[in-house]
Amino acid sequence: MKDPVIRSNRFQCLLALIAASVVSVCVCVGVTMNLTTIFDENFDHMGIRTFCMFTVDSNILAGLTMLLCIPYTIDGLRTGYYHLPDWVVVLMHISVTAVSLTFLVSLCILAPFKGFVLIFTGSRFFLHGVCPVLSIITFCFFIKSHLIRFRESFLALIPVFIYAAVYLVMVVFIGEEHGGWNDFYGFATRIPIWISLVAIMPLTYGIAALLKLGHDGVCKAQRKKDAELCRKAYSGADMSKVVENMALVHKKELKTDNLVIPSQIIRHMIENTGCGMDPSEGCRQYLEAYLKD
Repeated sequence: MKDPVIRSNRFQCLLALIAASVVSVCVCVGVTMNLTTIFDENFDHMGIRTFCMFTVDSNILAGLTMLLCIPYTIDGLRTGYYHLPDWVVVLMHISVTAVSLTFLVSLCILAPFKGFVLIFTGSRFFLHGVCPVLSIITFCFFIKSHLIRFRESFLALIPVFIYAAVYLVMVVFIGEEHGGWNDFYGFATRIPIWISLVAIMPLTYGIAALLKLGHDGVCKAQRKKDAELCRKAYSGADMSKVVENMALVHKKELKTDNLVIPSQIIRHMIENTGCGMDPSEGCRQYLEAYLKD
């Protein structure tokens, strides 16, 4: 019988792999549609010029960070130990914040001005709607490896700050008549430029804070669920035997000499059963059991 903690970890890994893969594919579809559309009477920036738009750039950033997740999930299924590095989760928070801003601007500013059908059809169906929504769902519900720290949440402002600076230079200081960009988002013509400058960064941080709140809440709920699972499965059990059995199950199922010790899982099991064993001792026992002939 498979260890319940192994089963839970594997299920989380599989969900993250599916969700991240779906987002990446949708981003590829949307961006490819833009690149292969040479002319669109409603949008100036198609073809290679599509990279001028924050919509496209933010979606590409989201797609790339989701792709970063995939090797770790595949390795998690292969080794029986799924865990995303903290820096990957932070990058995902940054990219999902950017693409969420795209969604809100499309929904609240562009759609009322240009029409909801126009803004949410064709490639824009993916880039304005599907990809942002799926990215939010993936980050908040399926990525559970790291709680976003308060100081890390400010990193989500970086892509927006960089793009806002470039947009300001190309639209306001250079201008379309001198080879710059036209104000395709309307941040300088449809509304006073000072309002855009004052509002954009607080709005971005508000999105980042809400995403942090949702993501961290689900992470904590999962950790609480895992802790209860450990207490229910192992309370009163001999943790040495439990760790040894986990190693034997992994060895039987994985059939690989590339050993990965699930140190965080072992520590979590020990901490939530109050057995008094040191986590390093548990890892040592796992290693010895796995290497037995």
